[in-house]
Amino acid sequence: MSGGCDVHLAATHLWRTIELPRVTDRRGRLTYVEGRRHVPFPIRRAYWIYDVPGGELRGGHAYRTLEELVIAVSGSFDVVLDDGSNREVVALNRSYYGLYVPAMTWRQLENFSTNGVCLILASLPYAEDDYIRDYDTFLGLRGIS
Repeated sequence: MSGGCDVHLAATHLWRTIELPRVTDRRGRLTYVEGRRHVPFPIRRAYWIYDVPGGELRGGHAYRTLEELVIAVSGSFDVVLDDGSNREVVALNRSYYGLYVPAMTWRQLENFSTNGVCLILASLPYAEDDYIRDYDTFLGLRGIS
């Protein structure tokens, strides 16, 4: 990928980076995202993660049905993605790239830079019963033993 986004994904994976529109003029830059236009789902919830202490991890779960677009709006961090058979680490460090994460993908966020801010756009409102918090349960639901 161009623009300094360190992404190396196998073509067989369902997760992918999405380059978002950029508008630039003498006043600066603006990036925007619209559900079903730039991402393959309607945006039903947005939340952000920030002030992550050094060495701390976020995530460490999967969703049964929820889809996400993960954006580094400031700073950088790594997203570890796992479908039960393949594992990839995607470094996000540009605010005009989003990482699409489909349902039934184990994901963890790590290596947050100082002042790193992660914006997550989600396809559904919060629902605790959509979370899969145990990796062995996740593998069983994926049909992997």
